Amino acid sequence: MATDYDAPRKNDDELNEDSLEELKARRNDKSSGSVDVDETEQAEGFELPGADLSNEELSVHVLPRQQDEFTCSRCFLVHHRSQLAKEVGGLPVCTECAA
Repeated sequence: MATDYDAPRKNDDELNEDSLEELKARRNDKSSGSVDVDETEQAEGFELPGADLSNEELSVHVLPRQQDEFTCSRCFLVHHRSQLAKEVGGLPVCTECAA
């Protein structure tokens, strides 16, 4: 938000008057007294129709490590040989962990 530094500034009395007026306006507003609701708590109890996934099973086909891949000794992820940065104590380290 842009600030106009040439505009006349309000003194402390004017600032207090503004805030009192705002408080009076909020007191008359019916919705200002409502308590904020935590969205995460509200979302936990919310279920979509037909979204019962309790009997679902995920099936993932896992491939063994290929000849051109290695397992990083620091992050334990399988990477392609092109991401091999160095070997520390005979153990491979990927470029992300070496950085």
